[in-house]
Amino acid sequence: MSEKSQRSKPVLATVAALAGVSAPTVSKVINGRDDVAAGTRARVQEALERLGYESPVQRRSRSAGPAMVELVFDGINTQYSLEVLTGILDYASAEGVEIVLSSVTPRKLHNANHEEWAQRMVESGRKGLVLVTSEVTGKQLDSFKRRSIPVVVIDPLNPPHSGFVSVGATNWAGGKAATEHLIALGHERIAYLGGPEAAECSVARLHGYLAALMGHGIPARPGYALAGGFNQAFGASGAANLLALPEPPTAIFAGSDDIALGVLDEARRQNVRVPEDISLVGFDGTALAEQTLPRLTSVAQPLKEMGRAALRSVLRLAKGETLDSLHVELATELVVRDSTAVPPGP
Repeated sequence: MSEKSQRSKPVLATVAALAGVSAPTVSKVINGRDDVAAGTRARVQEALERLGYESPVQRRSRSAGPAMVELVFDGINTQYSLEVLTGILDYASAEGVEIVLSSVTPRKLHNANHEEWAQRMVESGRKGLVLVTSEVTGKQLDSFKRRSIPVVVIDPLNPPHSGFVSVGATNWAGGKAATEHLIALGHERIAYLGGPEAAECSVARLHGYLAALMGHGIPARPGYALAGGFNQAFGASGAANLLALPEPPTAIFAGSDDIALGVLDEARRQNVRVPEDISLVGFDGTALAEQTLPRLTSVAQPLKEMGRAALRSVLRLAKGETLDSLHVELATELVVRDSTAVPPGP
């Protein structure tokens, strides 16, 4: 019998005795196998915690140097993603943390074998996972939970599974602030172009928009609120639909800066002037807002701080700390530039 077997068997036997299960069952739980009943798994995990057990992989990762965290985007070709990434890398540099970066399509992310993915993370000693604007299910996240890998989701399209941490911005308040600004300028025919119907952040911005209208006694007009994607193509097609209405809006609140860029493109194609003929507000407050012509009024999200907050949360969870809240919500700020003005005269 090898020295390694002599050392490991008594530990597994002790855990098994405390949990009232067999040693092979303990081994399955330690290695993240999913063929163990939930109640049995809970007893084994409780016994492991009581005995302070560390697997060989955990011991190696604890002494192997800087902590590593995996960061996955479902697209990194936007200013939004780049600013979130900058915040994460800034915090990682200050904390001496290594970031393993990858980008996958939403379809590939959905179809990935999350059991194998989570097990690879354990074997490579990675401390946690940050997912950016990714749509994930509870079943997928459970693969990481079973292996005690902390996961933080930034601005998820769908509400995160119970027990997982998310980081976002005050989307409802931002939507309300954008619409209130347009109302204060004298607009009543205000439209909203948002992201996917199922996107939690877009729904919150829509509700903020509707709350502002209702608060001022302005009815929500049929055909004025459209859902699509957070991209320029939808901004252009959505603007075309709105401008073709018998009574088109005098202002558009776009649910992202990328959507707003598409609106600007379509307005130029139709010789519609911004802001003289139609006012426009975006959402995100990326560097693009300063580079458009006219410069874009936008609700700024603290994107870099959202990245920092996500990595900070993952590292705290990896140390066994308890967070005050499972949802971190950072304040937005309306930044007024050149794309909004009083509505045109009759």
